[in-house]
Amino acid sequence: MALLLATSVVLLAGRVWAQRQSAVTSDASMQVKSVADGFGLPDAPETALPRQQSSSASLEQSSQSGPEQGRQTKRILGVFPNFRSVSVNSQLPAQSVKEKFTGFRQDSFDYSSFILVAALSGVSQLQGSTPEYHTGPAAYGRYYWHSFADQVDENLWVEFLLPSALHQDGRYYTLGNGSAKRHNGFAKRAGYALSRVLITRRDFGGSSFNYSEVIGAGTSAGIANAYHPSSDRGWSKTGERWALNVGIDGGSCILKEFWPDINHFIFRNKW
Repeated sequence: MALLLATSVVLLAGRVWAQRQSAVTSDASMQVKSVADGFGLPDAPETALPRQQSSSASLEQSSQSGPEQGRQTKRILGVFPNFRSVSVNSQLPAQSVKEKFTGFRQDSFDYSSFILVAALSGVSQLQGSTPEYHTGPAAYGRYYWHSFADQVDENLWVEFLLPSALHQDGRYYTLGNGSAKRHNGFAKRAGYALSRVLITRRDFGGSSFNYSEVIGAGTSAGIANAYHPSSDRGWSKTGERWALNVGIDGGSCILKEFWPDINHFIFRNKW
């Protein structure tokens, strides 16, 4: 399921990128440079500003506009939370612990989260992925609360507890297309997005290994052994949940990176 989601996002983003390339004229030398640089993984763009104001006053400061600059919206398709995505060239102060908790709460208890868990639980029940849950409405309830608990557990560690303790910034900073002098191709942007599961920003600037993601996803996978049935426990099952958590987060980063392009070229900035 996670692999299919990530593949679909990459294909859709590739289609959007192709549409953009046909609509934008550029000289041949820039196109060659774009291909040559396609597989470079740049550091996270810009550097977080020191905290000088509260969250309520921290508006994104960007002098650029338009889809090429990677303007993010608060929701994807007007439904799915995108509160922790930062538009290209925006400079934000460091997050407070309260702001990190707010991000965890929004991603975990937004109305869309309940809808998504409901859909995934239905698919799992149809596939009979956990026979111990049996069948019928009671079984669906078991699928639902286990899936919901997994989601909240991972968000708690990845978005709040570890980022607060390790002073890491869990927001997604969009790379975007870049300027005329520094063009970012599709491959570079996709590689950058996937690399964010391993590389993140520190609260007060600079990049570091994303301990919050890697350790947080593994910790939540281990905790799940306490409430999952015996067939879903053990080292192999824990490793599968760990990989699934990281894979889903990587696919989510790709979607966030190309969402401004998708929103413009397919939906004409409807969202």
